[in-house]
This record gives sequence, C-alpha cells and structure tokens, in this order.
Amino acid sequence: MGKMDCPPTTAYLMTYAKSKCTANCAFCPQARESGSRSDALSRVTWPAFETRRVIQKLIATVKTGVLKRVCIQCLNYPKMIEDVTALAETINNQAGVSVSVSCQPHNAKNIKRLKGSGVSRIGIPLDAAREDLFFRIKGESAGGPYSWSKQFSLLEEAASVFGEGNVSTHLIVGLGETEEDLVRVVQKCLDLGVIPGLFAFTPIAGTALEKNHQPPLKVYRRVQLARYLMLAKKMTFKDFLFDDMGIIIAFGVEDKELLKAVRAGEAFRTSGCPDCNRPYYNEKPGGPIYNFPRPLTEEEISSIEEQFKPFL
Repeated sequence: MGKMDCPPTTAYLMTYAKSKCTANCAFCPQARESGSRSDALSRVTWPAFETRRVIQKLIATVKTGVLKRVCIQCLNYPKMIEDVTALAETINNQAGVSVSVSCQPHNAKNIKRLKGSGVSRIGIPLDAAREDLFFRIKGESAGGPYSWSKQFSLLEEAASVFGEGNVSTHLIVGLGETEEDLVRVVQKCLDLGVIPGLFAFTPIAGTALEKNHQPPLKVYRRVQLARYLMLAKKMTFKDFLFDDMGIIIAFGVEDKELLKAVRAGEAFRTSGCPDCNRPYYNEKPGGPIYNFPRPLTEEEISSIEEQFKPFL
C-alpha cells in the first residue's frame, strides 16, 4: 500500500451508476460516448464500495479529526437527485460532517431538495469560460443537455437558496479560452455570490479531447493569481490589463502588493470549498504541480516568483 504525502482533508465520493453519465462533456471519462474507464474521473480512479461500508469508514475517520468535509460528485442519471439527497442525509445523521455536492441540479426544485437534505454547499460546474466553448464541449454541439444561460440561472438560484459564498463552480483552464475570458467569467461568478475554483485541463485517454495538451504552467499561474486577488483584495475585471491576445499584462496592484501575494503562496493552492485540497487531481505527484494540496515550500515559492518577474 502506498503512503500519501498529503492526505486529503475532504472525502471525495462519486455516485454510482451501471451506465455512464447521460451528459457527454468532451473532456470527461464519464461522458456518455467516452471510451475511458468507467471508474475514472479526471486522472483519479473511483472504485465501487457498498454505501454501508463507506458510511462506517466516514464515521471512524471523522472521529480522528483529519476529515473536515465530504464532497459528493454526481453523475447524471435518472435517480441521481434521490440517491444524493439520501446519501447526504445519512452522512449528516451518522457521521456529523459537512457535506458538499458537485452536480447538475437541472432545476430550482432540485436545488431546494439538496438544501433540505442537509447539504451545506453546492457546486454547479461551468467548466468552459466562454459561451462558444461551452456549446462545443458541454452543450448541444457535444451532444450534451446543458446551455450557458441555464447554467448561470442555476448558479443564481443556488446562491439565493444556499446563500452567498456557499455556492461554487469549476473552471477548466486550457479548453481554448484566453486569460481575459477566464478573468471575465470569474467576475461574473463573483457578482452572483458564487466562488469559482480552477482546474487545469487534463487529457484522458478515450475522451474526445484526449489529444489536447495541458495549459502552460505560466498561463495557469497568472489566472490563479488573478482569481486570488479578486477574492482576497476585492479587485474587479476592470483592474486588469490584457494584450490583444487576451493575456494578462498588468494585475492592477503595486509591485510590492503583487510580490506579497505571490510569496504568500495561497493563490496557487487548490481552490474550492473550505478544507478542499484534492491531492494531485490534475497532475502527477512528480509535477508539474498546478494546484498545490498543501502549503508551498520556499523553493516552490521562489520558482513561482521567477515566473512573475516581468510584473515586478
């Protein structure tokens, strides 16, 4: 058995269905037409276990104080909402730990059902940072059920039900968008009271995008820092400057403030719900590391600082 150098502080579960997801997102191994393994999501495998056994393990682990949250990832299938609400209620009643759910609720009624089952936070993924990319990768062009406008309507509804700051979304960097596109949609989410988290695109064999590459690390770092400044410093889209290619050329803060933010290292850690660290979800432990699941070392911070020299 291997030993993890960074144990997760959140337990990540995924709902099980014999068939794959009814959606068809081009990057996802669980997509309806994907040729990937049925037990994979991103670069992580998710073996099937009996629910009773999982609950027992959760109860024991919560008592150790290591586990702070349970996050349930949901495939789309006819009885998904029934399954996830029942699971959330059981975890709340028996393990007594906060539950987050990442799913496509489809309508306002389901959002309220999730809240009523004891779910404390909900994530509704956007994934793509631009409407035309969303259409091709998750929407009608991909054979998927989603629309850009409907996703934002659901996010707005979720924020009204769960409260500002208790709703999140995911953006995948490296689907063909620009840095300007990403910063713009981060602003749009924040305006709705929704917290956006970042992932780096990860090519998975058997998916429609398996031949695509991960984004350049320097691009991901700039977007990470922009997101951090928007959340921590209350900066807005208008504070940033972009070139004709949509690349960030100025962060809108003084050099010393920018350097302080880089050296803090927090911008480059996994972003999501509280206590979410998702170790090595979109990278191998040997690197390059896109989302650090732990505090950065001095060497890692120095390396990142070098990437921002043009701005300092």
